[in-house]
This record gives sequence, structure tokens and C-alpha cells, in this order.
Amino acid sequence: MSVDVPAALSRLAVRLAGKGARAAEAQRLTGGASMETWAFAIEGPKGREEMILRRRSGPFDPENSRSTSLAAEAALISAVRAKGAPAPPLVHLCDEADGLGEAHVTRRVAGETLGRRINTDPKFDAVRPLLARQCGEVLARIHSVSPPAQAHLKTADAAVELDRYEEAYRTSGAERPVLELAFRHLRDHLPEARRPVLLHGDFRNGNLIVDPEKGLAAVLDWELSHLGDPAEDLGWICVNSWRFGRPDRPVGGFGDYEDLLAGYESAGGEPVPLGRVRYWQALGSLKWGVMCLMMYSSWATGAEASVERPMIGRRVSETEIDLLNILEAGL
Repeated sequence: MSVDVPAALSRLAVRLAGKGARAAEAQRLTGGASMETWAFAIEGPKGREEMILRRRSGPFDPENSRSTSLAAEAALISAVRAKGAPAPPLVHLCDEADGLGEAHVTRRVAGETLGRRINTDPKFDAVRPLLARQCGEVLARIHSVSPPAQAHLKTADAAVELDRYEEAYRTSGAERPVLELAFRHLRDHLPEARRPVLLHGDFRNGNLIVDPEKGLAAVLDWELSHLGDPAEDLGWICVNSWRFGRPDRPVGGFGDYEDLLAGYESAGGEPVPLGRVRYWQALGSLKWGVMCLMMYSSWATGAEASVERPMIGRRVSETEIDLLNILEAGL
């Protein structure tokens, strides 16, 4: 059933800000097969407040999905903010009366999210050297959070991730020698297990809001949160595909490993060897390579008509270059 989101937001504005309040300038920002993000403002007796709505518009099977529910995401946002990690403040978890389906509302945080602008726009020159250390500090705070019970998070280590993505790779029918080599090498060098911690699951340039004066202002998109190896988050932001034209800066295209790990330890994170981070960086590149193949396949089979799918599918070559560079360096 379709939902008239602007109309529902107008009703929600009254519920949140009182009689006479209204929703203004509702604009859909992004939308995939099952998730939408809307920006809007509430204008009421206390003035104007900028808001963000995230809602699930498609079906959701929690047992067979890697994503959390939006209720779990809302609980996680509140939990990490209590530990000092920057996440958009939760305003409201929607219920049946709101007519928006599964959704939540947070306050809008000012700043930039586009990775290439963060890495190249001169207005970020002053804060760019600070970002890698800030990312390490924030990840240490996230990893120290006891996950709320209602989140029902899953646990995954390196072996589980390799199994999941190799199954997807074999099912695709693709034959990519570099990916074959990476699967074998990473299985032969599995790291020793560590106590699982709360992970963001998609901590990378593109899911960060950066303020040109303060640096890292907020972390977005908590739907892939799970329990696992802290090096998974630290390695994911180092994947070459998230450097947006700056391959010389391994952390998000804006910083270096040393600053990331120094920030992590300074904020209370247990020391993580660089080799372990680079293992997860390689595994992250492998995972993204398989995801690119899957996106291309969804277009080639006619399941998805979007031109975005085959364009992303072509990026598998980026992951292969990253894997070869890491393996040559002696992972």
C-alpha cells in the first residue's frame, strides 16, 4: 500500500510539536528497494526544527536480512549517543497511529556527506587532517556500548563473512581469478577470534556527516549494525572504494592508519594491530567486489532496471586492484 508521506508528516508535526504545527519542505533524499530517507521541517509554536525521516517502504524479513529493524536502529542511536558517539538525535519512533509504517525521525545534523567533496573541497582543508583520528575515537566509543537487548543483533566473525560472500559469489556463476585468490588467501590467514563488540557495520566515508569547522559531526545508517571483530569497522573505512579519488590516503581518502589507530586507543579501544586492520580491509574489498557482481547480475537478469546497478557492477575492478595491492604488500 502506497503512503502519502508529506501528508503523514503534516499529521506527525502536530503530534510532535502541538496544535498549529505543520511539516514544511518535505523532500525525498534517497530511496532503494526497501528504505527511504526524507528531509522536512516542523514549523510550530517553538519555531522551526529540521528533521530526517527514515522509513521502510518494502517488505522486511528480520530472520533472513542483514539489516536491523528501524526500531532496533533507533535503540542503537540512543545507546551510542549515551556513550558520546555522534549520531543524529532520535526524536520519535513511529507507530501505527502515524501512518508511516516502520519509521523513525531524527534531528537533521548540518554538514556534508558526499565523500568526494569531503576529500577535495577546500572548505574542509582545516578539518581533513583531523578526521582519521576522530573516526578512531568514535569507533572506540561505539565498540564500548552494550547493545540494547531489543536490537536482537546477530554475530559474525571473519569465517562467517567469508562463508556468506563466497556462497553469493559461487551462486553468481562469476569467474574472477583475483577474487578466487582472495577467498583462498583470507581463509588460510583467518585471525584469532576476539571478543565480539557492537559494530556499526557500514562505517565509511559517505556515511559520515562532516562539519567544515568541527570535523566529524555524526555517523549515519546504523541498519547493518551487528556484533563482531572491532577490526571490521576499522578496516571497512580503509577500503579503496571509499577513498573517493584519494588512494594515497588509506583511511576514507582523508587520513592515515596511524591516526585512526591512535585515536582508537586514546578513546579507550583495545589495541588493534595494523595487520589485523589490513586483513579486514582486504575482506571488505572482497565483500564489496561480490556485492558489485550481485548488483550487475540483478540488472543483467532484468530484476532491476536502474542504470545505477550496472554502473556499480563495473566497480568490481577497483576491489581487485585493492586486493592485489594488499596481497603484494604481504598481508
